[in-house]
Amino acid sequence: MSFPEKAIKILIVEDELLIAKNLSHKLEKLGYEIADVVSCGADAIQRAGEMKPDLILMDIVIKGDSDGIETAAIIHQKLDIPIIYTTAYADDETLQRAGNTGSYGYLLKPFKERELHATIKIALSKHQEAVRMQKLIALAAAKSENRSRFISMAYHDLNTPLTTIQLSAEMLEDSELQRTPGTTNKNVDRIKKAVNNMSELLAEILMLSKAEAGKLSLDLNLVNVADICTSILEEFQPIITHKHLVTFHSRTDILYANLDAKLLYHLLTNLLSNAIKYSPNGGNISLELSCENQQIIFHVRDEGIGMTAEYQGKLFQQFERGANVGKIKGSGLGLCIVKHIVDLHGGTISVESAIDKGTTFIVTLPFVSD
Repeated sequence: MSFPEKAIKILIVEDELLIAKNLSHKLEKLGYEIADVVSCGADAIQRAGEMKPDLILMDIVIKGDSDGIETAAIIHQKLDIPIIYTTAYADDETLQRAGNTGSYGYLLKPFKERELHATIKIALSKHQEAVRMQKLIALAAAKSENRSRFISMAYHDLNTPLTTIQLSAEMLEDSELQRTPGTTNKNVDRIKKAVNNMSELLAEILMLSKAEAGKLSLDLNLVNVADICTSILEEFQPIITHKHLVTFHSRTDILYANLDAKLLYHLLTNLLSNAIKYSPNGGNISLELSCENQQIIFHVRDEGIGMTAEYQGKLFQQFERGANVGKIKGSGLGLCIVKHIVDLHGGTISVESAIDKGTTFIVTLPFVSD
C-alpha cells in the first residue's frame, strides 16, 4: 500500500505531558507531522473538526468529563478519521467498548517505535480500504450498465491491499511470538478478522454482480450430497460456540445428484452461518436432507430471533436486513446470492419464521438440472 508523499498529520490526545512529548518525538522521527497535542476530550473534538488530521492517537484516560472512548465515539459519528487508542493496560471490557467506536487498533504504553509505525500504517491502510469499500457498496447498489465491469475491476484492485494488510498483521504476530512465545496479540487478531470479513464481502459483491449480469454459470457434476453436508458441518465445528448445537440428519440413503458442488457449498454455508449469527442466545441448529419426487430438499432450522412476515417478503432483495437484527453485523447480500444459486439450479427456496421462535429455510433442488 502506497501513501501520498505529503506527511501524515497526527493529532495526539494525551494528558501526560512527558508521554506526549516522547510520543511526538518518536512520530516526527518516523516522518509523521504532529497536527497538535491536546489533553481533554472537548479539545480533541474541536481540533479534530478544525484540522481534519489523517489519524488520531487517543489516550483512553484523559482529562475532562468524557474519557478517550467516549470522545472517540463522538468524533467517529461526526468525522471519518481513523483512531488508534493508547493505554497503559487493556482489559477485555475496555477493548469491547473501544471496538464499538470504530477503532483501528490500540497501542500499549510504553511505545516501541517499530510497533508504533506498523500499527499506524495498518490503521491507515484499513481506513483507506474502508473508504473504498463504502464506494464499492454504493456502486453495487446503483443501477448502471457498466456496474458488473466496474465491480470486477474494483474487486481485483482491492485484493492486493487486503493481502498487504494481512501480511503486515502476520509480521506483527510473528514479532510478538518471538518476544513472548505462546502469547497472542488481540489487536493482530482483530486486524486479521477485519481483513477476512472485508474479503468475504468483496467475494459476495463480485458473485452477486456476476449473477445479475448472467455470468454466473453452473459447473454440474454428479456429487454425493450427504458428503457435502457432512464436510460443511465439520468445517463449522471450530467456530461454533458452546451455546450452539449444530447437527446434520439425512432422511435418505446415499444420495447423488447432478449439481454445482461449489455453489451448493456456498448456499448451505450461508444459510448455516445466518442460523448461527441470528441465534445470539444459542440453541439448536440443524441441517436436514431428504428427497421426494426426484427433488432434493434441505431444511436449515434455528431457534433464533426470527423475522416478521413483512420482512419475509423482502428477504431476497439486496441490502435488506430485518428491523430486529440490532447490532448483528451483515451485508444484506448473502440471501440474495442464495436465491440466485437456487434459481440457477431450477429450484425453489422458502422460509418459515416468527419473531423469537426461530427460522426454517427450505431449499428444493432437482436431481438433474438442464
